[in-house]
Amino acid sequence: MRIALAQQNYHIGNFEVNTGKIIAAVELAKEEGADLVVFTELCVCGYPPQDFLEFDDFITACEKAVDTICKHTDGIGVLIGAPCRNKKREGKDLYNAAFLLADLEVRGVVHKSLLPNYDIFDEYRYFEPADQWQVLEFRGTKLAITICEDIWNMGENPLYGVTPMDQLIQYQPDIMINLSASPYNYAQDVVRNSIVKAHTLKYGIPMIYCNTVGSQTEVVFDGGSLVYDHAGAKVKECLYFEEDFYVTDLAALQSGQAKAAAEAPVFFSASEVGLGKNTLEYLADDKNIEEICQALVLGIRDYFTKMGFTRAILGASGGIDSALVQALAVAALGKENVWAILMPSQYSTGHSVEDAEQLSRNLGNPYHIVPIKNIYDAFLGELAPIFKGLPFSVAEENIQSRSRGNLLMALSNKFGNILLNTSNKSELATGYGTLYGDMAGGIGVLGDVYKTQVYALAKYLNRNGEVIPGNILTKPPSAELRPGQKDSDSLPDYADLDTILVEYIEGRKGPREIEAMGFDAQLVDRILKMVNRNEYKRKQFCPIIRVSYKAFGPGRRMPVVGEYLS
Repeated sequence: MRIALAQQNYHIGNFEVNTGKIIAAVELAKEEGADLVVFTELCVCGYPPQDFLEFDDFITACEKAVDTICKHTDGIGVLIGAPCRNKKREGKDLYNAAFLLADLEVRGVVHKSLLPNYDIFDEYRYFEPADQWQVLEFRGTKLAITICEDIWNMGENPLYGVTPMDQLIQYQPDIMINLSASPYNYAQDVVRNSIVKAHTLKYGIPMIYCNTVGSQTEVVFDGGSLVYDHAGAKVKECLYFEEDFYVTDLAALQSGQAKAAAEAPVFFSASEVGLGKNTLEYLADDKNIEEICQALVLGIRDYFTKMGFTRAILGASGGIDSALVQALAVAALGKENVWAILMPSQYSTGHSVEDAEQLSRNLGNPYHIVPIKNIYDAFLGELAPIFKGLPFSVAEENIQSRSRGNLLMALSNKFGNILLNTSNKSELATGYGTLYGDMAGGIGVLGDVYKTQVYALAKYLNRNGEVIPGNILTKPPSAELRPGQKDSDSLPDYADLDTILVEYIEGRKGPREIEAMGFDAQLVDRILKMVNRNEYKRKQFCPIIRVSYKAFGPGRRMPVVGEYLS
């Protein structure tokens, strides 16, 4: 049996586009002589559809799409993902399902067993878990079909009470096939390979793992679909961050031999991958940085494309965060579609303006200079009778930031450019930003990227020649909201800050555990208080492109008024 994998980029709720892509891949699979073509989890509607699943009209549209695809299955089998109605009165109204279509009819339906309800996932909100398991036979071959999370219940601390493949293996399947929508983080490819490899070693049969690609608001899917033979040898790893198509032969997978070379250790979680590594070294690892760059570019591009936007605008300060966002946006959208606005105040240094201008010359994107001194002075003049000579404080600083936010949003409204936010994860974690000022935007490009990674990404973009001016990389970071201001006036050293933030946010370690790593107790308490006291700011922030395994946004839910560590 020849089996094709179709790794595609879908658009949530765009049934015409999604169906068209699927049908095109079905026809390609026929041309390649494939007997079966495999697609990804909920490919018909796009993943994650979230509360669209509560609309009967949406489910009906999914059913019509399945029927349309079925009309193209003459002479071939097609495995697609779509919601399926629960015909029982008990339980939720829907299943997350895989449909086997062949010869113009539905030949079988498999329901997802394990419904993730952690981090960004909320599937138990919508779906009923499978309570029975069966293999599907197709052309004399027994297929053990699972859906995404169904294969992740391995390791020393299983999350669920059942492992679907333990149930399916009793029917002596010939191959395991997993339809997946597995989001990117900078450890996921290692874990994903480990999980698939572990299955082939445990059950002794080949495995095909088909993953989606593309970005859906915050969530980036990186593709990287896999084919492993029966002895745990990787036969194929599809492209990352791009669509791909591959055909394999089951007989070859069943007769293949394991590689003689020693394989990497098996990991079952993202946190295990970084064990034994220095935190900063791991954050700025060359492989991770290259992947993060690809993920951010894809995240920007798909956000704009799928929302029907074409042009971006951002505030260019001459600092490294805005410079990095500008360069990434040019890579994603084209230089002519990225508009940089320089808004110097009386506290801005001359080299900041020069650096920002040089960046735009390097990238070739349009830019304008709009000074804010007169606007700022007008605010102070109107407020003077109420401020009554009180000392300069964060109030005056934030007026500058909000003036810039107003200008950017006015230009956005007038010309239809979508504002890119430039705040990084270190700033968002500690509240080092101004609500309705530099925290404004349609999409947060760096909100899941620590300052350590910002510098590493900038250096990566400069690997073949200067894109981001060298002075931006070397000068001390500053918001430039008062004379001589530096980030270090308000924040700890970024090396310590980022390490502690990673251990707290991603590692979920408490203060005493972090102190045991050698950090000063007062420093740890200070940083953790900054994180928790600024939850109210993050609750009002725009969507953030997710690249870590614990990003701010829907995957990290914290109370605004909690007292713990505040």
